[in-house]
Amino acid sequence: MTHRPTPLCIADDATFWPWRRWPEFYRWSDPANTVVIVPLCGTADWGLGHPLDAEETVLMHVLREASRLRPATLPLLVTPPLRFVLGPDKGCAFSVAPPVAQGFLTDVLGSIHVSGFRRVVLYNSSPWNEELIAAAARDNRIALGLQLFRISLSGLGLDLHPTRSPTRRKFQTLVTALLGREPDAPPPSFTAPAARPWGDETIYPLTETAVPLAQALVEGEATLAAAAQHLVSLLGEIQARAPLKHGGKIRTAQP
Repeated sequence: MTHRPTPLCIADDATFWPWRRWPEFYRWSDPANTVVIVPLCGTADWGLGHPLDAEETVLMHVLREASRLRPATLPLLVTPPLRFVLGPDKGCAFSVAPPVAQGFLTDVLGSIHVSGFRRVVLYNSSPWNEELIAAAARDNRIALGLQLFRISLSGLGLDLHPTRSPTRRKFQTLVTALLGREPDAPPPSFTAPAARPWGDETIYPLTETAVPLAQALVEGEATLAAAAQHLVSLLGEIQARAPLKHGGKIRTAQP
């Protein structure tokens, strides 16, 4: 009987860290040239009429497609997604306080560091976690000497932010395609406010009629391909960057 691992998430088996055995890490041929990707995804109702894990669905499908499209000269390792992150909106679930999220991410990066890898990408789906990964990248560059990079779905043309984003409908359509089901309609009595006061980032449901499933399958395929290719390009640029000098240590300034 062949053992099949229980899926932890949407992943490319060839690059998924948990499917590797410890002896493989001990004999890893080129850890300095390997790009380790740490996905972060929240759980939230983004007003799209889709399940609360829509963030993770898109984040991991884009990454899996990019993993499959990458050239053989781009070695990747992908950790399981970190799901206990920030989520200040009332529609968010399983969110944690900023110090907890920061500590969680620091523990994961510390484990990557002691495993011998130095080049890490924090790959994020939620607009609420963009500042978190910026702080974590800075702090762990200093503390651990890691070479850290940040990529968010907003930078791949799939922004979920309730006020700045022009792509929430595209995001909804992509989730429709990935799940193979049309979204739930917003409440019939709901009316979005005509204007918002400064600083109001409340998530309101999309009120436009959703793209039908047949059309979403076509549009979603194109959106997924474009986002994945963009991600491959960015990962290639990251791999091409020179390693940090002095093994990542920040040396004392000399007079």
